[in-house]
Amino acid sequence: MAEPVGGNDPHASLDAGMRHFYKKLSEATPPGAETWPLDQQRAAWNALCQSFQAPLPESVVVSDITCNGVPCRFYRPKDAKSALPGVIYGHGGGWVLGGPATHNDMCAELSAATNTAVLLIDYRLAPENPFPAQLEDSLKVWRWAREHGPAHGIDANNLIAAGDSAGGQMSVALAMALQELSLPQLQGLVLIYPVLGADMTTPSYIRNANAPCLTRDEMGFYLRSFLGPEGSAAWHDPKAAPNLAGDVSYLPPTFITVAAHDPLRDDGVIFAEKLKLAGVPVGLREEPVLAHSYMRARHHSAPAMEGFRAIARALQSLAEGRGPAA
Repeated sequence: MAEPVGGNDPHASLDAGMRHFYKKLSEATPPGAETWPLDQQRAAWNALCQSFQAPLPESVVVSDITCNGVPCRFYRPKDAKSALPGVIYGHGGGWVLGGPATHNDMCAELSAATNTAVLLIDYRLAPENPFPAQLEDSLKVWRWAREHGPAHGIDANNLIAAGDSAGGQMSVALAMALQELSLPQLQGLVLIYPVLGADMTTPSYIRNANAPCLTRDEMGFYLRSFLGPEGSAAWHDPKAAPNLAGDVSYLPPTFITVAAHDPLRDDGVIFAEKLKLAGVPVGLREEPVLAHSYMRARHHSAPAMEGFRAIARALQSLAEGRGPAA
């Protein structure tokens, strides 16, 4: 995960407060880390993420539960007196890395900031479990929230899917699957620097090929791990690559945030335009001085913290039925 240096640095406008984060990232996972054995990749990523963990808000109760056989970490404000909107959260990590240990503080802070009950899915990882394993796990958690959520203080009629990076794809795939199955639709989507396509020739992939935190080569590894060999059926499935979808008019109101220094920037912009043309309420926010995974640097960078707060505002707005906010 390269950190560009030198006078010709195309990412010179990156927020200075994030450079410490990206320096540690590049030290822990240097260029070519995607070729390491999976156990080594996962251990390095878990250790790095935990080194940036912030103390959990005291106002949130955290517990590990199982939702229809899928392990989840559950976050709920302790003083809530009534059922809260539920957030089904897909963590990032290229479908290959990550889990509750890497996203614990972020989800706890989101729960506290938005007064929502968050279910962080510990979904099966690729390449051992390629697409559609992650979608299957998301559907199981959605079904659990609909059936058993009220007993855990979740409003089963007010469920939102949210996720960062690979979790963004998972969120859209869940909404698409609910439509296909004629099941009640989500109240909203929150897509945080999401992967929404498999086209690595977009301008942002070219411009940010060696960006900090996520490179084009790394993204290629993640896509192949998730979708299988290039050209196989999953590469052409809109649930796996939502930017391939035709009709998206049935999707719920959606908030998308992208970062200018991210290969995935155009994925989110393209999808936002697709939603807009289909008449779906959509809010798009671009962070001009941030890169992929900026939420993790929120306590080290003022722009990253403001980006995190914008995500929380949008999530709360959707939960309250006021639509997305950019």
